[in-house]
Amino acid sequence: MIERIENEVEMLERHLRVLRLVIRNEPIGIVQLADELSIPDHKVRYSLRVLEEEGLIEPTDRGATTTDDLRTYLNGANDRIDGLRERVGALAIGGGSGDRDNAATADTRASEP
Repeated sequence: MIERIENEVEMLERHLRVLRLVIRNEPIGIVQLADELSIPDHKVRYSLRVLEEEGLIEPTDRGATTTDDLRTYLNGANDRIDGLRERVGALAIGGGSGDRDNAATADTRASEP
């Protein structure tokens, strides 16, 4: 279960890395993105497709460029990421090894007759 979430976060991280590079270097092509980010072309293409579907970038003859909708997205994105960070933090089962030991002990006691 946690592995799926990790995979999704890694993919989101890649999409945002691609977006940051498009913002800094627009227009920018697939080969340059792949080289600068050290990721395979097919993953860059996928990220570009996702970003285009979200309306954040658009393809041009010279490479990907940002859209006018990007600024609105960026204004809300950091707030949403902060909200997710809080939600994920609240999922933790225990903070340190002592907390995990206490939780395990409590679980054992709860299951005793």
